[in-house]
Amino acid sequence: MNKVLVLDFGSQYTQLIARKIRELGVYSEIFPFNTSVERIKRERPNALVLSGGPQSVYEKGAPLPSAEIFDLGLPVLGICYGLQLTAHLLGGGVTPSSKREYGFASLCVLDRSGLLAGIKDRGQVWMSHGDRLDAVPPGFRITGRTSNTKAAVVENADRRFYGVQFHPEVIHTKDGKKILGNFLFKLAGLTPDWNMTSFVERKVAEIRKMVGREKIVCGLSGGVDSLVTSLIIQKAVGRRLTCIFVDNGMLRKNQYRDMMDKFRRMLALKVVGVDAAGEFVAALKGVASPERKRKVIGRLFIRIFEREAAKLGDVRFLAQGTIYPDVIESNPVKGPSSRIKSHHNVGGLPKDLTFKLIEPLKELFKDEVRALGLELGVDRDFIDQHPFPGPGLAVRLLGEVNEDSLAVLREADEVVLEEVKKAGVYDKLWQAFAVLLPVKSVGVMGDQRTYQRVVVVRLVQSVDGMTANWFPASPALLARISTRIVNEVRGVNRVVYDVTTKPPGTIEWE
Repeated sequence: MNKVLVLDFGSQYTQLIARKIRELGVYSEIFPFNTSVERIKRERPNALVLSGGPQSVYEKGAPLPSAEIFDLGLPVLGICYGLQLTAHLLGGGVTPSSKREYGFASLCVLDRSGLLAGIKDRGQVWMSHGDRLDAVPPGFRITGRTSNTKAAVVENADRRFYGVQFHPEVIHTKDGKKILGNFLFKLAGLTPDWNMTSFVERKVAEIRKMVGREKIVCGLSGGVDSLVTSLIIQKAVGRRLTCIFVDNGMLRKNQYRDMMDKFRRMLALKVVGVDAAGEFVAALKGVASPERKRKVIGRLFIRIFEREAAKLGDVRFLAQGTIYPDVIESNPVKGPSSRIKSHHNVGGLPKDLTFKLIEPLKELFKDEVRALGLELGVDRDFIDQHPFPGPGLAVRLLGEVNEDSLAVLREADEVVLEEVKKAGVYDKLWQAFAVLLPVKSVGVMGDQRTYQRVVVVRLVQSVDGMTANWFPASPALLARISTRIVNEVRGVNRVVYDVTTKPPGTIEWE
């Protein structure tokens, strides 16, 4: 199977590079910029891509790989910072630009024989840089430019080194996917041999080799990620898998009952149900910090898994539905990116974890997981359900968690979902939910003054959860949601609508 390694220099778009390459049918993985040449050789890649990044190559402390990566005989594509890095390490020159180029630009195509084959002249590209090439390295030639960047595309066909100053991985670059395809297939000579079927086969083989004849427990959350994880594990080890579905008291209305029925009746999984709602609420008493909540919840989940696993005998392996956005936001393990929040199944794990983790989906994005679920025969209605956070309503209830607040939030959340589905927009959304704020506001109900809680309604659209736009809901839909919440949910007298994108906000409030 062909493989492309993406070396991460801290770009916010690095994950999109890997996604676009996979969409083109080539397996890709992201590695830190300082990965040793020896490690790269062990991975046996067919090509390298150098990502963008926020720094300047000539600055002290700038992320620099070993120049030996250019002696591996591999095709290399540098993107933005990656282009400047290539020039810097191969004898070119990079200097600060007198005019920063950010946003849309028009690409003038000078040569279509290589990277820009089939690309229209004056097409739209997306720029984000403050430096420029003022000297192209020996052996390179300029094949594309913009009004502000003389060397927007450079190529060295003899050594199969290529660079673009813009970002072909983002949707704003109209022919970006075609440019990446030119690099992969026309110039690097790769074959599109990666798909969900091959992914499942590879993961099943890896799991069988890892666990031998051992038993495995898998934590189910009621969402797509953990379910797909369990089905892959089941495919690998059969009845040696036991799934554990914990009611942590933070689930939606009737979610525990409905999910247990689906797991057992529709999917033939061996599932143990655990009612631990009281334990979680007690453990969260006095905890208001979002990071602390996630860590408390994550650690208690593990303790319950350990407790249940002990009843099954000697269980050494725990499977989790960790996906790539969880890893990215929780811990900058790939490159010099910053932590956004600790996901309960990544940053919230205890240091004394007794299990060995199996996380078959940790390099996949949500849309890839959904495609994988369909490949495994999961019903589309289940696949297309909105993501639900592992910590559940605890991270949609700002401030301290208690039974009364959970009850209020659960009812408000049910109203949001019901009205969104009635309006026929559920399938247009990535997520739809309510948030309960730890503040009260003055209102008037029945000619009397009230002083009650505030609910936020959050409706967003996204592809993979890495970025998101707020949904322009109709005034009629918002009016119905607001009216029902105020009338039906005791203790709430005000409803507001969140119109924040990600970034700068996150989808969840905590």
